[in-house]
Amino acid sequence: MEEETKKSSKKIGIIVGIFVLLILIAGGVTWYIISNMDQNTPEEVFNAYIDCLKKQDYEGMYLLLSDSTKARVDHDTYIARNKNIYEGIEATNIEVSNVTSNIDKKNKSYTVTYTMSFDTLAGELSYDYTMNFDRQDDNRYYVDWHSSLIFPDLEENYKVRVYATAGSRGDILDRNGKILATTNENGQREYPYGEVAAHLVGYIRGISAEELEAHKGEGYTESSLIGKTGLELAFENRLKGKNGSGIYIVDENENTIKTIAETNIEDGENIKTTIDIELQKEIYNEFKGDNGLSVVMNSQTGEVLAMVSTPSFDTNKFITGFTDEEWNALSSSTDTPMFARYESTWAPGSSFKPVTGAIGMTTESFKADENFGTSGTSWQNNSSWGDYKVTTLTTYGGAANLRNALIYSDNIYFAKAALKIGSERFAQQLLNIGFNKSIDFPISMSTSQFAENNEFASEVQLADSGYGQGKVLVNPLHMAAIYSAFVNDGNMIKPCIESNNNTEYLVKNAFSKDAADEIREDLIQVVENSNGTAHEAQINGVTIAGKTGTAELKASKEEEGEELGWFNAIVVSDNKNEQIVTINMIENVENRGGSHYLLPKVKNIISSYLK
Repeated sequence: MEEETKKSSKKIGIIVGIFVLLILIAGGVTWYIISNMDQNTPEEVFNAYIDCLKKQDYEGMYLLLSDSTKARVDHDTYIARNKNIYEGIEATNIEVSNVTSNIDKKNKSYTVTYTMSFDTLAGELSYDYTMNFDRQDDNRYYVDWHSSLIFPDLEENYKVRVYATAGSRGDILDRNGKILATTNENGQREYPYGEVAAHLVGYIRGISAEELEAHKGEGYTESSLIGKTGLELAFENRLKGKNGSGIYIVDENENTIKTIAETNIEDGENIKTTIDIELQKEIYNEFKGDNGLSVVMNSQTGEVLAMVSTPSFDTNKFITGFTDEEWNALSSSTDTPMFARYESTWAPGSSFKPVTGAIGMTTESFKADENFGTSGTSWQNNSSWGDYKVTTLTTYGGAANLRNALIYSDNIYFAKAALKIGSERFAQQLLNIGFNKSIDFPISMSTSQFAENNEFASEVQLADSGYGQGKVLVNPLHMAAIYSAFVNDGNMIKPCIESNNNTEYLVKNAFSKDAADEIREDLIQVVENSNGTAHEAQINGVTIAGKTGTAELKASKEEEGEELGWFNAIVVSDNKNEQIVTINMIENVENRGGSHYLLPKVKNIISSYLK
């Protein structure tokens, strides 16, 4: 019995011993885990520090500093020094490479060497760095920071200085060297012709956050001015000057210790345009009492001589400042004076008829002398049109052929012409001459269009499109290019606003030569024939080919609506300097004679230009 008791006690002792041993082992493992779970590596701390630097998270960087660093550099000093320097030099695109770590346990030396490159306002910089680490009582590594981690030559009592000198913005000039935009001796932009060329020249203003992001890396800062509209926007990349800038280190007495980087100042380019500012002024004075537009282009070279939109505004106010009353009046006006009308698209009305005629002849859908038959002042193709009829203002004697239809501006003829051409062929030809396609021009223009999805929805829409109604919308500059084909063997001249001495075509063979020649001769009769709708624009000794148009902006034939008056004219001449095409429109001509309201204005403009 006593023996069994001894054996039992021995077993219990063994079990207890094993249990205690297990506890000790478990405790040791736990202690080991606890004591090591907060450990890190210099590489991990380095990566965290660089990530914070890239994000400009200076608070995060401070949390990674060693106690010895914090004893030397207080929180506010550290944050201010890093923030002021990195943001002052506009450090971006920070990248590190050639990262190598070295842990010397014997001497308790922990370092990471690396190369860091970054962009600054004075160009790209790249330096080799060594980051030291302290291993503290919590077994973790921390950055032993010194100012040399910003620039290797930067000591604690040194400072970083930055300078930036703005390059002068280039001037904008007309074809004769007259200044349209310049910068005066105080760094302010000036627009000598103000309202006359406001939409065309445009203006500059402070850069927005969105623009700053879009132009990242192009030398802009939060205080930069940038072109907002017109030529100032179109030629921004060439007009803007390049700032001269520098980064250097100075000692406590402001003596230069080292120049970090420098870039030379560069003035912006002067842009000489094809614009004739005297012609621009003449047009503005004729149109300034109305809501309208005018585009004048050399029909042989494509040089744009004038682009006017009225009413206008004084661009200088964007520099000198508006009063509250002035800005409210400008921004809330129902006449939308800041709207560049020539950049938009408009219903062309009868000014579109020469296009339909040229397409019909080019596609051999009909001949110029083909008689479509008289139809009175109203007509419909068949009963499927319901109550809808195409109407025209006057009847005339003689054949309903292309020339007479243009002279008398016969809507019914051109409705029939569109049907003869056919919807698919008409649509394809319009696409061929640049509809639904952007014009390659420095100033962005709205795209001409003729139907949703480039398909005529009905026979009625096709017929109405033949005389410039339906859903036809044309950009004036595009229309100028189309009309130029009538004096260029059917080729459409490409508009330009800088001379390049090379004639370029927007569309070659837009129309057949026979079609272009016929339309030109017919449009001459629109002006010279006493019955022509543009006869009032005749100038003795000058051959003008022109077409009037009155576009109705209303939902139905029964209602009253706004009317747009058009007069498009080509000076037909052997003199290179006289060969112009001009597209002109004035809004709200109802009860003012329709397009006839426009004729004396354009006549005066052409007469003045040809003097």
